[in-house]
Amino acid sequence: MLSLYLLDTKQPDQSFPSVDMAWDEPNGLLAVGGDLSVTRLANAYRHGIFPWFGPREPIYWWSPNPRAVIYPQQVRITRSLRKALRNRGYQIRFDQNFAQVVRACAAPRSYTNGTWITTEMFRAYCALHDTGLAHSVEVYDASGTILVGGLYGVATGGVFCGESMFSLVPDASKIALIALAYYLHTWGFALIDCQIPNPHLMSMGAVEISRNEFVKTLAAHPDQPPKANWQIDPNVDLSRWEPQTAPLV
Repeated sequence: MLSLYLLDTKQPDQSFPSVDMAWDEPNGLLAVGGDLSVTRLANAYRHGIFPWFGPREPIYWWSPNPRAVIYPQQVRITRSLRKALRNRGYQIRFDQNFAQVVRACAAPRSYTNGTWITTEMFRAYCALHDTGLAHSVEVYDASGTILVGGLYGVATGGVFCGESMFSLVPDASKIALIALAYYLHTWGFALIDCQIPNPHLMSMGAVEISRNEFVKTLAAHPDQPPKANWQIDPNVDLSRWEPQTAPLV
């Protein structure tokens, strides 16, 4: 039987094992234990590793193969999404209410039992946000006062590792993803990491690449592009953006 690498809670700067040691089943399981300190989380994301565990479970660390990613310039914008961007008056912002976005992502869903975003996870990602590593994309209603959708994740070099998204109205999380893709493309980011494929992400243009290719991309883009100041340009009309993919009906 394969052994699982045990992380020491007292050594936040401890190195992770090579991702090549991750289990095939369950796909990507690499290590257990440790903590969710900023130091450990930053190190994990730099090496293509992320935490995922449920309430009352130890911290499990993962690096699945293959990896679902979106190339920012290849995000898929359907005609209905373009119409929503043009007509619904949504206001999009970065990093104005990170904690509220994470809380909304952690809220119970009708199709899930509970949430993996525990209180411990919430505090950890808020700490990452305070250091400038974690970011939120927020979609507000036309009045600009009610948060109706969004997403959050971690920027490591030229890769944005998406963690979770939510929608309180139709298409709001998709619009957040389109906004993220546009600005990451503009700023020179290489990838949006989606971790595990699902139909929603695949409909938005996600593709699967090997873990080896993903880790190579991380290594090739160690520094965050300097233009990524995480501010919305009020002159940009996202409904007019034409990514390098044919729109779907």
